[in-house]
Amino acid sequence: MHEHDRRRMAPSFGAASVPSSAPVPAARSEAGPVHAAGAVGPRDQLAIVDALYRFGAGQDLRDRTLLASAFAADATLDFAQPARRFGVALEPFVGREAIVESIFAAIGALDTTHSVTNPRVTAYDGERASLFALVEAQHLPRGDHRRHLLLKNIYHVDLVRHDGLWLIVRLRIDNVWSSGDPAVLFPNAPSVAVVEEVPHD
Repeated sequence: MHEHDRRRMAPSFGAASVPSSAPVPAARSEAGPVHAAGAVGPRDQLAIVDALYRFGAGQDLRDRTLLASAFAADATLDFAQPARRFGVALEPFVGREAIVESIFAAIGALDTTHSVTNPRVTAYDGERASLFALVEAQHLPRGDHRRHLLLKNIYHVDLVRHDGLWLIVRLRIDNVWSSGDPAVLFPNAPSVAVVEEVPHD
């Protein structure tokens, strides 16, 4: 990606915090509730999902600015459930800076690829939105691709529109299945992963 494209995709942010959004009600018509896809236009549909693309590409390209551009200043990222499956206790990351620093600390020695599929806008009111997506995340030690940890995750995302750009304010990641060596991403993980049910709310 050319440098001018990165600057266009990942604008700078001021110090002011973007207010967190409350849960977004489903769109309604005179006949009653309708799916949000019936209310959100194609331009916002693409722009909302692009926040997840920036989240994944920022990691895969090792581009801190691009990764940061996906989040509001006071965003939260909850990766506790996948970590718990591998016997690791992990508190949610709070704030854009903490999210970016924590992610880059975890993947600093890794090559990653993130593939976003099945994105569905589940709530939308023009300024706030909620998004469901499946994300497949591959993690390989840099220089030793004989080992890997592949995660298939469900993403629950709340977003807010800020200066024309959709930003993540809350991201909860639930792991459905995994393949490979947990120690690739969690060096202190027990040798046997903990199996648990994935919440479906």
